[in-house]
Amino acid sequence: MKKLNDILTHMKQRPQLKKLNNNTLIDKLVTILPPKLKKGVKFTYIKNDILFFVLTHSVYKMEFEYNKQDIKSLLKLVELDYIKDISFFVTNQVEKKIVKSENKKDDYKERSNGYFDNNSNDKKIRKHFEDIRKIIKDNKSSEN
Repeated sequence: MKKLNDILTHMKQRPQLKKLNNNTLIDKLVTILPPKLKKGVKFTYIKNDILFFVLTHSVYKMEFEYNKQDIKSLLKLVELDYIKDISFFVTNQVEKKIVKSENKKDDYKERSNGYFDNNSNDKKIRKHFEDIRKIIKDNKSSEN
């Protein structure tokens, strides 16, 4: 009975799974990049024999441009010789970081007591000040 590793190696050599093999080699390339460059890679792909690096920030683009020849030499090391050129660009989509708060209540103590003069002559502004006063007093009473 053959080992699973032998079966997977045999399957990777099939022409139908060329993209899988390429992705494995690209992942290997990203892992051997220097840490300062590896941090900036969001993902990579190959199109028309050009390897594209999608980066997280424009600072990384300058670093990659500076180290372009080093990356091309690493391509030969991971057996991606057929790649003619490499290109870098920064994605325009912002990553959303969700911060989960264990305590839903505000983590600060209200320092104001809500006593201030409302000398506004405009009714709208006067109402906004009074709304702010109410919020402060509600926060103060919920702390006690």
